[in-house]
Amino acid sequence: MKGLIIYNQFLISAKFSEINVLYADAAKRLGIGIDMRSNAELAVRLPVDKSDRPDYDFALFLDKDVRLAEHLEGLGLRLFNNAAAIAACDDKSLMYAALSRAGLPFPHTVIAPFAYNNLGYTDYNFLGTVIKLLGFPLVVKECFGSFGAQVYLASDSRELKTIVRRIGNKPHLYQRFVAESAGSDIRINVVGGRVVAAMRRRNLGDFRSNISRGGTASPYAPDSAETGLALAACNALGVDFGGVDIFYSDGVPIVCEVNSNCHIKSIMDATGISVADLVMKYIFESCGSRQ
Repeated sequence: MKGLIIYNQFLISAKFSEINVLYADAAKRLGIGIDMRSNAELAVRLPVDKSDRPDYDFALFLDKDVRLAEHLEGLGLRLFNNAAAIAACDDKSLMYAALSRAGLPFPHTVIAPFAYNNLGYTDYNFLGTVIKLLGFPLVVKECFGSFGAQVYLASDSRELKTIVRRIGNKPHLYQRFVAESAGSDIRINVVGGRVVAAMRRRNLGDFRSNISRGGTASPYAPDSAETGLALAACNALGVDFGGVDIFYSDGVPIVCEVNSNCHIKSIMDATGISVADLVMKYIFESCGSRQ
């Protein structure tokens, strides 16, 4: 069996390269031949020509280049995760819409209205509706972002308007602030419809629990409600593997986010479980274990 690991050409750092190596080493332990290619090396070539299909049994798509993912799928290459799942998880507005359709709980959310690039918001009257629905404080999230860097907390109308002006007309949304779980959540990793690892994240200095923002992690044993919610969330988004962030509101677990390309180093450090090995084993079995 031969596989391809696809990464982003323009996101090169020790943090991301380490993840690629973890997956490549896991594949080698299963006897899978692995090549690594960037999205730039595999640039979309139009018109579509089936002869351009890379000669691999699968691709582990560790990027968010949805156009490339769709192109490779059009050529017949099996992607883990697939293009639709990556697109739905990458855009938080699409992610929450999918969770809503599946009837799963998450914080009360209002998606910001669309504005054209050349105009932006010509008035901010719609924020009155947001405030009426969500109250203060409230969370503002850009639809595209990672590690909590594009997530903000507004305590009053002045702060809210300042944040929205700074974001501009980039897609974003508003959510009710869940004070009960400020700075704390549970990350549950799912592979092939099975919970394989979980950790609790805490951050005493920030409402965001992200480890990259100073949070700490400890191993966690999810209960049946948390496990069921994580599995249902991954099913709603169509991911083969992913990380589901869960926190509590009024004593009930709800979904914070679903990540299709979640980083696995922190949960490996916290639990000792190699999610990379489990992902590769799932891919190996899904592709028929061909040598």
